[in-house]
Amino acid sequence: MPANATILGGIAGTELTTAERDFFRAADPWGFILFGRNVESPDQLRRLTDALREAVGRDAVITVDQEGGRVQRLRGPHWFDWPAPLDQAAAGPRAMWLRYHLIGRELRAVGIDSNCAPTLDVAQDDTHPFLRNRCFGTDPATVATLGRAAADGMLAAGVLPVMKHMPGHGRAVADSHHGLPTVTAPADDLDAMDFAPFRALRDLPMGMTAHIRFTALDDAPATASPRMIALIRDRIGFDGLLMSDDITMNALSGTEAERATASIAAGCDLVLHCNGTIASMEQVVAAAGPLSLDAQRRADAALALRRAPQDADPDALMAEWRDLTAAVA
Repeated sequence: MPANATILGGIAGTELTTAERDFFRAADPWGFILFGRNVESPDQLRRLTDALREAVGRDAVITVDQEGGRVQRLRGPHWFDWPAPLDQAAAGPRAMWLRYHLIGRELRAVGIDSNCAPTLDVAQDDTHPFLRNRCFGTDPATVATLGRAAADGMLAAGVLPVMKHMPGHGRAVADSHHGLPTVTAPADDLDAMDFAPFRALRDLPMGMTAHIRFTALDDAPATASPRMIALIRDRIGFDGLLMSDDITMNALSGTEAERATASIAAGCDLVLHCNGTIASMEQVVAAAGPLSLDAQRRADAALALRRAPQDADPDALMAEWRDLTAAVA
């Protein structure tokens, strides 16, 4: 029986409760996502990731948002506090590779083997502040170059990258956590600017959708739009494992179960559910159902890229990163 087509994050604290363990064992989500509420120390986090995998009885993917800057779940004093990506983009691709390789090594050391990065949205003058400095640049070529370096750095650390937010969040002037952003740009402009970095990195193993409405293409947000998911598959050419952005965000309408159903019906492989009770997760699990055959194929391809971190001296890599970024700090 395939795993359930969900990545679940409704873990309340730093240790798995008996009720959570029993629920995850029965629900069998494909993977998990962790947040700051789940993080206390390296030893604690390793116990938690071990417990999650034990609950489902397999080496499930465990992901996190560890971009640097504001979006960083593992922080000091136990982990390095990384600057926002855009603040160091001028240091170039080698510095970006080092940064995300070192982030990946930090994650892998505590049992986290995926990262919801790189953010391939193209920053613009009116990009909402919640997103702007999480981007890699203001033009598609720079974003693609630095995004590739970031993804390669994580893969070399044994961590699966998740590029986001497909097919592009950079024109949004609203925060999708609170409402549905609407983009009115013509389709040709979107293709040349917003979609271009994702097309350049379409070979990556995993991606995440955007809760964005593109009026030139459809009235529904991309996550719940069969037309937009088809665009991601055909026009952008991405055949990797595609998860929704968090369906608890207010950009989507309906109950969480209805949002999960709409995401899967649109063509997402996985539903990402980040916050909620066991009761709410139960509804989402029931709505998402098991992985489809195509989703299972894509999941297997992603899992095949997990490997041990390459041999390296982390201290030497950190010293090199500091040298390269000193001029833009």
